[in-house]
Order: sequence, then C-alpha cells, then structure tokens
Amino acid sequence: MDYINAFWVGGLICALVQILMEKTKLMPGRIMVLLVCSGAVLGAIGLYEPFQEYAGAGASVPLLGFGNTLWKGIREAVDTDGFLGIFKGGFTASAAGICAALVFGYLASLIFDSKMKK
Repeated sequence: MDYINAFWVGGLICALVQILMEKTKLMPGRIMVLLVCSGAVLGAIGLYEPFQEYAGAGASVPLLGFGNTLWKGIREAVDTDGFLGIFKGGFTASAAGICAALVFGYLASLIFDSKMKK
C-alpha cells in the first residue's frame, strides 16, 4: 500500500503543478520556488510530517520535500547553534541531495549527447 500511496500522491502533486504551468503565466522557475517555499511553510506549521508519513516518497521526492528538508535543517541548526543556524542549517541538511544531483547530472552529460532545443 505504501507504493500505491507514494504513486498517487506524487502523481497528484505533479498533475497540480502541470495545471499551474498551463493555466497561469507563472514561469517554471517561479513555480519551483513556490513549491520549495510551500514545503518549508507546511513543515514549519507541522502539516508536512504527517503528510510525508502517509505518502512516503510521493511527498519527500518532489520539491515540496526539498523545502521541508531545508526547514528541518534550519530548525535543528537554530536549536544547536542559535542565530547562525539560520544561515547554515539548510546547507547542511540538503548537501547530500544537491551533491548527488550535481554528480549524476554530470555523469549523464558524459554518457548522453545533449543538444540545444530548436
């Protein structure tokens, strides 16, 4: 059942974002920022954790999950380091994911022949 919940929740998030892209004049970059900020806000008010427990990877993999990860890192760093944690907590919490995206993106660029869209 975990796989089914992850599939339909992740699909619903993607479908809602696709509708947002097609029905509004928002650029994709702004939509991505909106998703990250929404995940952080939902984490801050305590709604994202139960949602993530229910949906699993369907909630943690999209950009909403990245925003929540940033929020959790900042919250933990502020608890341990005080005010300085605001600036370093997000980097500490998301470093592994960002590093993996860069490494695998670079490896994909070596394997595949990328071309500009015409």
